Amino acid sequence: MIEQIRDRRIVNEVSDSELLRVIKDFLDMGHVENIAAMFRREPHYFPWTGAILDDERFNVRLGVSVLFEELKTSHGALLEQAIPSLVPLLGSEQPHIRGEAVSVLGIIATPEAKELIRKMRQDPHPQVREITADILQEMEAGSAGPTSRSRS
Repeated sequence: MIEQIRDRRIVNEVSDSELLRVIKDFLDMGHVENIAAMFRREPHYFPWTGAILDDERFNVRLGVSVLFEELKTSHGALLEQAIPSLVPLLGSEQPHIRGEAVSVLGIIATPEAKELIRKMRQDPHPQVREITADILQEMEAGSAGPTSRSRS
Protein backbone atom coordinates (compact mmCIF):
# COMPACT_ATOMS: atom_id res chain seq x y z
CA MET A 1 0.00 0.00 0.00
CA ILE A 2 2.74 2.48 0.93
CA GLU A 3 4.56 1.58 -2.29
CA GLN A 4 1.41 2.39 -4.27
CA ILE A 5 1.15 5.78 -2.58
CA ARG A 6 4.78 6.51 -3.36
CA ASP A 7 4.23 5.47 -6.97
CA ARG A 8 1.18 7.71 -7.21
CA ARG A 9 3.17 10.68 -5.87
CA ILE A 10 5.83 10.11 -8.48
CA VAL A 11 3.22 10.02 -11.24
CA ASN A 12 1.56 13.20 -9.94
CA GLU A 13 4.78 15.19 -9.63
CA VAL A 14 5.27 17.99 -12.11
CA SER A 15 8.73 18.75 -13.44
CA ASP A 16 10.29 22.08 -12.58
CA SER A 17 10.25 23.14 -16.24
CA GLU A 18 6.54 22.36 -16.50
CA LEU A 19 5.79 24.24 -13.30
CA LEU A 20 7.85 27.22 -14.48
CA ARG A 21 5.81 27.28 -17.69
CA VAL A 22 2.57 27.14 -15.70
CA ILE A 23 3.68 29.99 -13.43
CA LYS A 24 4.53 32.13 -16.46
CA ASP A 25 1.23 31.27 -18.14
CA PHE A 26 -0.75 32.15 -14.99
CA LEU A 27 1.04 35.48 -14.73
CA ASP A 28 0.36 36.10 -18.41
CA MET A 29 -3.35 35.54 -17.76
CA GLY A 30 -3.29 37.92 -14.79
CA HIS A 31 -3.62 35.29 -12.07
CA VAL A 32 -1.03 36.91 -9.81
CA GLU A 33 -2.92 35.99 -6.64
CA ASN A 34 -2.62 32.28 -7.46
CA ILE A 35 1.13 32.60 -7.89
CA ALA A 36 1.40 34.74 -4.74
CA ALA A 37 -0.31 31.94 -2.82
CA MET A 38 2.25 29.47 -4.20
CA PHE A 39 5.17 31.70 -3.18
CA ARG A 40 3.70 32.22 0.30
CA ARG A 41 3.22 28.49 0.79
CA GLU A 42 6.52 27.43 -0.81
CA PRO A 43 9.25 30.10 -0.47
CA HIS A 44 11.66 27.93 -2.47
CA TYR A 45 10.09 29.51 -5.59
CA PHE A 46 11.76 32.88 -4.94
CA PRO A 47 15.02 31.75 -6.60
CA TRP A 48 12.99 31.08 -9.78
CA THR A 49 12.28 34.80 -10.19
CA GLY A 50 14.93 35.39 -12.84
CA ALA A 51 13.73 32.46 -14.93
CA ILE A 52 10.15 33.72 -14.67
CA LEU A 53 11.08 37.31 -15.49
CA ASP A 54 13.14 36.29 -18.52
CA ASP A 55 10.07 36.05 -20.74
CA GLU A 56 9.08 37.95 -23.86
CA ARG A 57 5.48 38.35 -22.70
CA PHE A 58 4.86 41.76 -21.19
CA ASN A 59 2.12 40.45 -18.87
CA VAL A 60 4.48 37.87 -17.39
CA ARG A 61 7.11 40.52 -16.60
CA LEU A 62 4.48 42.91 -15.24
CA GLY A 63 3.06 40.06 -13.18
CA VAL A 64 6.43 39.52 -11.49
CA SER A 65 6.52 43.16 -10.38
CA VAL A 66 2.93 42.99 -9.13
CA LEU A 67 3.73 39.70 -7.38
CA PHE A 68 6.72 41.19 -5.57
CA GLU A 69 4.81 44.32 -4.59
CA GLU A 70 2.14 42.10 -3.08
CA LEU A 71 4.58 39.77 -1.32
CA LYS A 72 6.66 42.63 0.05
CA THR A 73 4.11 43.31 2.79
CA SER A 74 3.74 39.71 3.95
CA HIS A 75 7.04 38.05 2.98
CA GLY A 76 9.44 40.96 2.51
CA ALA A 77 12.36 39.21 4.15
CA LEU A 78 12.12 36.36 1.65
CA LEU A 79 12.27 38.56 -1.45
CA GLU A 80 16.05 38.76 -1.25
CA GLN A 81 16.20 35.07 -2.17
CA ALA A 82 15.43 36.21 -5.71
CA ILE A 83 18.53 38.40 -6.05
CA PRO A 84 20.96 35.72 -7.31
CA SER A 85 18.49 34.77 -10.05
CA LEU A 86 18.17 38.41 -11.16
CA VAL A 87 21.91 39.12 -11.45
CA PRO A 88 22.34 37.33 -14.81
CA LEU A 89 19.40 39.32 -16.23
CA LEU A 90 21.28 42.56 -15.58
CA GLY A 91 23.61 41.47 -18.37
CA SER A 92 20.87 40.40 -20.77
CA GLU A 93 21.21 41.50 -24.38
CA GLN A 94 17.61 42.70 -24.18
CA PRO A 95 17.26 46.11 -22.53
CA HIS A 96 13.66 45.48 -21.47
CA ILE A 97 14.80 42.42 -19.49
CA ARG A 98 17.60 44.44 -17.82
CA GLY A 99 15.08 47.16 -16.97
CA GLU A 100 12.61 44.69 -15.49
CA ALA A 101 15.37 43.11 -13.37
CA VAL A 102 16.29 46.57 -12.06
CA SER A 103 12.62 47.23 -11.25
CA VAL A 104 12.27 44.01 -9.26
CA LEU A 105 15.52 44.76 -7.43
CA GLY A 106 14.01 48.13 -6.57
CA ILE A 107 11.06 46.39 -4.96
CA ILE A 108 13.39 44.10 -3.00
CA ALA A 109 15.36 47.18 -1.90
CA THR A 110 17.95 45.46 0.28
CA PRO A 111 21.46 46.94 0.44
CA GLU A 112 22.63 44.24 -1.98
CA ALA A 113 19.80 45.05 -4.40
CA LYS A 114 20.55 48.78 -4.16
CA GLU A 115 24.21 48.19 -5.00
CA LEU A 116 23.25 46.15 -8.06
CA ILE A 117 20.88 48.91 -9.15
CA ARG A 118 23.60 51.55 -8.76
CA LYS A 119 25.83 49.55 -11.11
CA MET A 120 23.18 49.90 -13.83
CA ARG A 121 23.53 53.71 -13.99
CA GLN A 122 25.99 53.25 -16.85
CA ASP A 123 23.84 50.86 -18.90
CA PRO A 124 24.20 51.47 -22.65
CA HIS A 125 20.42 51.75 -23.15
CA PRO A 126 18.77 55.08 -22.22
CA GLN A 127 15.56 53.47 -20.98
CA VAL A 128 17.45 51.22 -18.55
CA ARG A 129 19.40 54.24 -17.30
CA GLU A 130 16.11 56.13 -16.84
CA ILE A 131 14.51 53.28 -14.88
CA THR A 132 17.65 53.03 -12.76
CA ALA A 133 17.68 56.78 -12.06
CA ASP A 134 13.98 56.75 -11.13
CA ILE A 135 14.41 53.87 -8.71
CA LEU A 136 17.50 55.36 -7.09
CA GLN A 137 15.70 58.70 -6.73
CA GLU A 138 12.76 56.98 -5.02
CA MET A 139 15.13 55.14 -2.70
CA GLU A 140 16.97 58.34 -1.80
CA ALA A 141 13.62 60.02 -1.12
CA GLY A 142 12.92 57.32 1.44
CA SER A 143 10.26 55.49 -0.53
CA ALA A 144 9.46 51.95 0.59
CA GLY A 145 10.23 50.79 -2.94
CA PRO A 146 9.07 51.44 -6.44
CA THR A 147 5.65 50.66 -7.70
CA SER A 148 5.29 48.42 -10.71
CA ARG A 149 6.87 50.33 -13.54
CA SER A 150 7.31 48.23 -16.60
CA ARG A 151 8.38 50.47 -19.44
CA SER A 152 8.81 48.03 -22.26
